Amino acid sequence: MKPTRQRPRPAARPASRPTSRPAAPTRTPAKKQDGQRVTLPRALSKLGYCSRTQAEDLIRNGHVSVGGKTITDTEAWIDLATAKISVDGQPVTAEKFVYLMLNKPRGLVTTRNDPQGRPTVYDCLTQYDNAHLSPVGRLDKASEGLLLFSNDTQFANALLDPKTHVAKTYHVQIDQLPDAATLEALRKGVTHDGEFLSARRVELLREGDKNAWLEIELDEGKNRQIRRMLESLDISTLRLVRVAIGDLMLGELEKGAVRALTDAELAGLKRQSGMGR
Repeated sequence: MKPTRQRPRPAARPASRPTSRPAAPTRTPAKKQDGQRVTLPRALSKLGYCSRTQAEDLIRNGHVSVGGKTITDTEAWIDLATAKISVDGQPVTAEKFVYLMLNKPRGLVTTRNDPQGRPTVYDCLTQYDNAHLSPVGRLDKASEGLLLFSNDTQFANALLDPKTHVAKTYHVQIDQLPDAATLEALRKGVTHDGEFLSARRVELLREGDKNAWLEIELDEGKNRQIRRMLESLDISTLRLVRVAIGDLMLGELEKGAVRALTDAELAGLKRQSGMGR
């Protein structure tokens, strides 16, 4: 008997691969558009109505409504382009930005309302609609000189931001005649109540018989900084006058007088604070 031939088995077909389908596109959350979707306090600030802190107080106390509905949540987001915002029933619309400079007299406090009834810097702004104007920085009661006001919070924040290092220049009368060591100590920086304080520049302007005037330039704005620096060296401050912010000079503006910044002055401050980049 002949052996039976076995036919070769057909090669197994490779398993068919599942047809690949394109992955479904990943949905990216819509980004909040800068200048459109903002928090309600930020919206009131951007519109020039008040500061963000003041806006938060108004919202918490039920004074603010959006589209006729009272909002008390300070973290509520709104569309600035379409939202109809009201404060105490009065519509809030974007105001024209105002930029003023004041030669602040000594004896005025830099606040709108003083619990002690002392005169304030707003007593100098009676000829302006100052409802939404805020001081850009501060000068204490005993200090005088250049003080800015604006309802442009972005401008104010940029000018005050320590990162921008916009210089402030002061003329300071002290109760003694400083020697070279004193001036050098101020230039290197001193420690007051555990905090290091320094100036960008310190120069002797002039001397009298018993006192002298210094020119001190700061690029930061710590509370009572110059007075504290001098106190650490047992020096008393007799007068303190801010004469410049960046390239903006106090000039011949009379004490207690107010004027609007020129376009060139405003452009210069914006450039120095990084807004013009």
